[in-house]
Amino acid sequence: MDNNVFSGKWKQFKGNVKDKWGKLTDDDVERVEGKWENLVGRIQERYGKSRDEADKEAREYFDKVS
Repeated sequence: MDNNVFSGKWKQFKGNVKDKWGKLTDDDVERVEGKWENLVGRIQERYGKSRDEADKEAREYFDKVS
């Protein structure tokens, strides 16, 4: 997913993020602020994944839902 598209659709994606990655807190979701790197970092931190794993998982998910 293109970073600009992600940023523009962030408000629509917020609910999906909580459904997909339940370990993310409301504060985590707010801190993403529509920035791809912030989301990947939060997924990486909460799930103990490598940055590449978190990025790949997020891209695959958002490609499906967008």
